[in-house]
Amino acid sequence: MTAGTREGFYVRRGKRALDLLLCLLTLPVAGPLILAFALLARLDGGPGFYGQARVGRGGKLFKCWKVRTMVVDADDRLDAYLAANPEAKREWEVAQKLRNDPRITTFGAFLRTTSLDELPQLWNIFVGDMSFVGPRPFTPVQTDIYNGMSYYALRPGLTGSWQVGARNDASFATRAIHDSTYARRVSLWLDLGILLRTARVVLERTGR
Repeated sequence: MTAGTREGFYVRRGKRALDLLLCLLTLPVAGPLILAFALLARLDGGPGFYGQARVGRGGKLFKCWKVRTMVVDADDRLDAYLAANPEAKREWEVAQKLRNDPRITTFGAFLRTTSLDELPQLWNIFVGDMSFVGPRPFTPVQTDIYNGMSYYALRPGLTGSWQVGARNDASFATRAIHDSTYARRVSLWLDLGILLRTARVVLERTGR
């Protein structure tokens, strides 16, 4: 395992067991919600789900699933918006996200503020691509600006230290620091604490 990441029974076996248990417990409620949200997302004529390549454990690529929250021509719209707005381009270069993103649909904005668009990642957790708690998965094009090398020793998480700590107020570089700190401290109690704090974030609708 990569240096700097704590190795023990929980990391090697317990963390995966907790993931599978939580998947089974949440599926009866999450399953119908995922289906309903996907159907609502299709009302504009686009797909209900959106899968994007992300970097996982050991650098392996996997498709990370979400309920679609953006317009169908999101990539073209982003390029045009950044070209016409230098300040937005600088914001994107630092944080890899925009506070006022023109690509997000009305229904998508609701899903993002509640983080409910990420419910399909329960499938990623079930098949072993992700964990409930871990470093946030990044895209292949973001590899060069991600300096938290301990990231690769763990499965990326549905939630994590960054999401409940800095969240929208952190740069991409700060996010890497949060993930590296988590990797050094990972334990059952830390994961349970992050899960409880995540529930509060969802209820307070502070996501984006």
